[in-house]
Amino acid sequence: RAQIARTTNNLPEIVAESPQMKEVLRLVRRVAPSDTSVLITGESGTGKELIAQAIHRLSPRSDKTFIDLNCAALQDTLLESELFGHEAGAFSGARTRKLGLFELADGGTLFLDEIMEMPPQLQSKLLRALETRSFFRVGGVKKVEIDVRLLAATNRDPKTAVGEGVFRADLMYRINSFEVNIPPLRERRED
Repeated sequence: RAQIARTTNNLPEIVAESPQMKEVLRLVRRVAPSDTSVLITGESGTGKELIAQAIHRLSPRSDKTFIDLNCAALQDTLLESELFGHEAGAFSGARTRKLGLFELADGGTLFLDEIMEMPPQLQSKLLRALETRSFFRVGGVKKVEIDVRLLAATNRDPKTAVGEGVFRADLMYRINSFEVNIPPLRERRED
């Protein structure tokens, strides 16, 4: 696993000795100042979340919220409510309005880990939210406007997931404006 060390100017730095990780850090520094969506790929345990945190901390949004969500950790119905929130009465048990992670991350960064595990119907709602920078809460009738930078990660091969129909090609295009691939530790023994 990568480690975070604090530099004198309080910016995060992932400690890396291998040429592969030095290249990853070069890419992180290059993409961080922009608002570009980034797809971070690599095997489980390679440090994808640390890279996402580094991109956020080196970005102009660093003083705003960084929110992360593992898309594989929740059932489909809970995932939609977690991302987009819901209105009171939207479903049984929804007694009050709940703000979703998109709203909570407004002005900051939303990191969706294991994004390829997102169900197809939710992929289309996510695509629409990213295109319009707005969405409806579950059961809502008023659009919610957002300004969120999206970072996503997967341990799957993106081309295979799209080719097999597991992941929408148009959503892949939207989230993969810039890709950072983290090689496995066995290929970078210096780290």
